[in-house]
Amino acid sequence: MHDLYPFDSHFLEVEAGRLHFVDEGPTEAAPMLCVHGNPSWSFLFRRQLQGFAGEMRVIAPDHLGCGLSDQPEHWSYRLADHVQNLVQLIDHLDLWNITLLVHDWGGAIGLGAALQRPERIGRLVITNTAAFPSNLMPGRIGLCRVPGIGRLAVQGCNAFARAATFMAVERPMPRAVRRAFVMPYARPRSARATWHFVDDIPMDPGHPSWETLTAIAAGVPTFQDRSNLILWGEKDWCFTPAFREEWERRLPGAECHPIADAGHYLFEDAPEDIERHLRAFLKAEEIL
Repeated sequence: MHDLYPFDSHFLEVEAGRLHFVDEGPTEAAPMLCVHGNPSWSFLFRRQLQGFAGEMRVIAPDHLGCGLSDQPEHWSYRLADHVQNLVQLIDHLDLWNITLLVHDWGGAIGLGAALQRPERIGRLVITNTAAFPSNLMPGRIGLCRVPGIGRLAVQGCNAFARAATFMAVERPMPRAVRRAFVMPYARPRSARATWHFVDDIPMDPGHPSWETLTAIAAGVPTFQDRSNLILWGEKDWCFTPAFREEWERRLPGAECHPIADAGHYLFEDAPEDIERHLRAFLKAEEIL
């Protein structure tokens, strides 16, 4: 896997374990902080780590329980706690003028952290994610939440991470890439985070993370005065174009590029488009 992910590992001690992150590029350069979701890890951003590190400082953490981070058995795995870990990383690295690139659960986690440190955020890059409640849960996700059976499939059989390597793309992944995506979650005890993320989707006010998510949603307008970019895989069956439209409503004036032939893992389906749009945006921002 080193050929695909040739990066040095760094770790930050947080309350429940060691948080792994990759930190590439000159430390004095403007930072791009890439925040993944479920069931991926920092591997998703390998092209950004390689393609922009000559001009920027590119940081990609693994949430606790994901990727190369520790996988604590006794921890909440709630949205609010992931947010606090990311805030701690931002403070630890003393990041300013951040280009915050978020995907999937990384949207809620990243925006949650950004709202605690808004003065450090320069701009947002939103990709196939949500940071607001929605009743548009796909049936396939709903099945993963069925008591007993859902957890057995997601955690016991690693079905969620394995299925994503086929269902989250329009272009088939090479075998080595599929193996890298699922590698951190190969055993039931290492796949607990994938289950907890599914379980932590707040669908009603009684859910433990509902209040956290609604507070994040209410804070999104804080960043309307920034230059923001939306890149969207239009064939995503989970975060459908309806979510993109909601982001355009919540961040009016954001530059938006729907990518017609890309799925949820748009970084895999359309790497050239992502590179082109992101590079043009950052040049316009005088970051590159």
